[in-house]
Amino acid sequence: MTRKPTGPGTSPPLPSPKERRRLREARQLTEEQVATAVGVTPATVRAWETGRTSPRGRRRAAYAKVIGSAGPPTPPKAETAPGTGTEKRAEAKTAEAKTADSGTKSPKTRVDQETAADRKAPVSRETAVEEAGAGAPNRAPVPVPVPVPVPETETVPATVPDTVSDPAPDPAVVAPPAPAGLTAAEAFDALYTHTAPGLVRQAYVLTGRRNLARESVERAFQLAWHRWPEVARDRDPAGWVRAAAYEYAMSPWNRLRRAHRRPDALPEEPGRRALLHALLEMPASYRRTLLLHDGVGLGLAETAAETEASTPATAGRLVNARATVAERLPELARCSSPAGQSVVLRERLGALALAERVPAPSSAPVVRTGGERRAQRWTRATVCFGVLLAGATAFTLNTAPTHYEQPIAPAARVAGVPPLAGPEKLTAQDLKLQKALRGELAHGPERLVPRIP
Repeated sequence: MTRKPTGPGTSPPLPSPKERRRLREARQLTEEQVATAVGVTPATVRAWETGRTSPRGRRRAAYAKVIGSAGPPTPPKAETAPGTGTEKRAEAKTAEAKTADSGTKSPKTRVDQETAADRKAPVSRETAVEEAGAGAPNRAPVPVPVPVPVPETETVPATVPDTVSDPAPDPAVVAPPAPAGLTAAEAFDALYTHTAPGLVRQAYVLTGRRNLARESVERAFQLAWHRWPEVARDRDPAGWVRAAAYEYAMSPWNRLRRAHRRPDALPEEPGRRALLHALLEMPASYRRTLLLHDGVGLGLAETAAETEASTPATAGRLVNARATVAERLPELARCSSPAGQSVVLRERLGALALAERVPAPSSAPVVRTGGERRAQRWTRATVCFGVLLAGATAFTLNTAPTHYEQPIAPAARVAGVPPLAGPEKLTAQDLKLQKALRGELAHGPERLVPRIP
């Protein structure tokens, strides 16, 4: 019996992370399409393209085939027959033209047809990196149908909905790249329209307070507009806003506010009520880790990075959070594998977020204008405080005394003063002492040594 060789030697070589992204964009494939074809989440594809992790095993071969770094094998006749290369290039161009005219090109067709530019692209070998948190429970990808590629202006396909978002937007996925020529305000409005409704539902699941959820999302987008050059250059603008919204929603200062001191009424449906009650009972860090990993669909490494914790600590929080929820959800306790628990939690969190009524966020221009006014008020308050402090300092320097003046004692009326008289007469003892002192030397040891009669 012969064994198949398994090991690094049989794994197809992959280009550098930047080259992976360039090859994907050259084939006009989105992260969602690549993730669906390989069987992973878009966050995992994003991690592969940033260099944080690398695919392994069958996913490595499938990913290499999708991006075109490992093309299909060339038939033997192509090596012997002269002029076959030119004919194949012409055939490939003709096939591409026919497919473009049809108007419905599937991702599989794009993957199998390899252009000459992709074949000539330099490929650098890269050692496979172990995925962060390999020891933690891995989630099995949910099989979904391959979506038809959509233009950049459309929303994410409905076949891959986010767990805690509206049916249209997907906060866990990066917003589609805006066409060139958009202004900063238009790009911000597109990001807000794409991610704000879903983030409000996520914040509600995280806090159990509807008004606080809307307020946290609006404040996060106001901060994003205030730092828009930084957010626009970020690899994941939606993730940047999500992290800011979560931080504001979980701030302990909200407990001091009368409006957000207590959570809202729990849902009436027993299943959703038990799930939300279990979430609100656990610590905020556990709640956030569970929502990001099993709700939004981030990987363990991405969850650890967003929560600013180590990968082992994040894995421990995730295990403890699942155990806490399993005490109230019998169907979760019946799942023996972590992958099955992740699938059940994803469905239940999605149902909880979509079933509850949350206040709709304000429009993008209102949030943007409110952020600008808020920044102007803070700027004016800071300038006024600075001017007041400088004026107080100048006034103090001009009016402060340069030397110390002893205060004059207040006048007081004196009573019982003896009558004015001359010096009193010396007694005989005083005269004797005076004579003895005058007869002694003024200086010397004699004055220091007492005489004992």
